[in-house]
Amino acid sequence: QVQLVESGGGLVQAGGSLRLSCAASGSIRSVVAMGWYRQAPGKQRELVAGISSGGTTNYADSVKGRFTISRDNAKNTVYLQMNSLKPEDTAVYYCAAMQLRSSAYNYWGQGTQVTVSS
Repeated sequence: QVQLVESGGGLVQAGGSLRLSCAASGSIRSVVAMGWYRQAPGKQRELVAGISSGGTTNYADSVKGRFTISRDNAKNTVYLQMNSLKPEDTAVYYCAAMQLRSSAYNYWGQGTQVTVSS
């Protein structure tokens, strides 16, 4: 089992920045990738950014150049630095973890709300 706890959401004006954190605990050694998803009202959940255990990152086209995913292995924490925020970035952001032998993210945090005002 892997437990994920997000923090750092909030209300920010367009053009501003926020940093989300995701603290992982439990069976950390079995995790091969971590990611951030988001879900806006009436829309499907979408992958925003991911980072593998080897450090490879990937981003949705809509956030490339504005968001950065990183991790601190000593703290078992993954971060999402969000700059130049836009109103369309408004969503609930979820941290996710993928375990070894899983083909998809199979652990999820409770979500944190990010609201960007215009």
